[in-house]
Amino acid sequence: MSCEIKKSRISGKLTCPPNKSYTHRALLIASLAQGESIIKNVLRASDTNASIEACKSFGAQIQENEKSVTIKGIKEFKPEDTIIDAANSGTTIRIATAIASLSNAKTVLSGDESLQQRPMQPLLDALESLGAKCSSTDGKPPVTVTGKVNGGEVTVTGDVSSQFITALLIIAPRIENGLTLNIEGDLVSKPYLDATITTMKKFRVKVEDVTPYKKYIISPQKYKPTTLTIPSDFSSLALLLSASVLLGDELEIEMTLGDLPQGDEKIIDILEILGAEVSMSENSISVKSPERLEGGKFDLHDTPDLLPPLAILSLKTSKPIELFNVKHARYKETDRIAVLARELKKLGIKVKEKEDGLILDAPDKPLGANLNSENDHRLFMAFCIAGMYIGDCVVSNPESVKISYPNFISDMNQVGGKIKSTV
Repeated sequence: MSCEIKKSRISGKLTCPPNKSYTHRALLIASLAQGESIIKNVLRASDTNASIEACKSFGAQIQENEKSVTIKGIKEFKPEDTIIDAANSGTTIRIATAIASLSNAKTVLSGDESLQQRPMQPLLDALESLGAKCSSTDGKPPVTVTGKVNGGEVTVTGDVSSQFITALLIIAPRIENGLTLNIEGDLVSKPYLDATITTMKKFRVKVEDVTPYKKYIISPQKYKPTTLTIPSDFSSLALLLSASVLLGDELEIEMTLGDLPQGDEKIIDILEILGAEVSMSENSISVKSPERLEGGKFDLHDTPDLLPPLAILSLKTSKPIELFNVKHARYKETDRIAVLARELKKLGIKVKEKEDGLILDAPDKPLGANLNSENDHRLFMAFCIAGMYIGDCVVSNPESVKISYPNFISDMNQVGGKIKSTV
């Protein structure tokens, strides 16, 4: 499938979807708590549904309604073999792989074609060093986990994905001998590790921060059941703000903040550096943009999901915009650096692809084009926004939005966007 995109102006009011990362973490940690937890404002999307199904497969009892999920944690892991389909969710497969190592049973974990290209080896090596037996296909899914981790000390590389460290931290309180976790190299996406530890603390376990982003000690503990409300997702908000910058100043975005930190809040500072004026209240945000944005250099080491929404802003910058130190974006659902470089050139944007990012300059004359999102949800949404700015574009794979923002197309059309699905 694909979408035809016409030039659009947007105005009105939208609600930002709940945070995907916190939804994953809350659901999976609640499944390890002894008792009943209630997770409110859950993101209902295919990625988070994969985590719900993984929790059920491990033995958690789950009741769902429109606005919340109630979870009774796993008392004992199922003794029989388990198969888990993580669909397209890297977070699900990595955390679920670690949870599988808390059981003596055999667990096979896989997902769709894209997920089967995501690296897993650093996590599997860590689990094996702690006592589990793991196998994979050249370090990628499908993976098999057999046997139980005993705990102890382990070292994991941090320069590929913070999700490996997140997965180990989440299971650490349930490991008989606890865990001392050393992080080797320069940890990418640090705010996501902060999100993990913050969520763990909401379930009342202690994480000893020996050296931030380098060494953690977690003793054997019990997660306590809790009630937790998921905030709005700044990764999705960044796309909506980029849409407002490109397509109209009259968009108000309703949101829920809460007290859970998000690295992608950096989008607000970046927009202001580019020359936009951001107005923020307790429950909403809006942005006004000059006719031409400034350029600038932005380090996205800790915020790789900001790469697509910032890249498309180069359509109306007066100077080049450089996005760097984000090589790990090559290991997302797609190689986002390569795909953005290839597709944005079609629109007339002057693009220089570097190993760790992109340098982009506004087109002399924007061009409509057929854009291939490679079934990557964040690229599809970014390309749609770019298409509404330019007009006469076609963007592939609208079904990908079910991963993080199922209502994206209807929301955009509700406020004046012209996105039409075609077969």
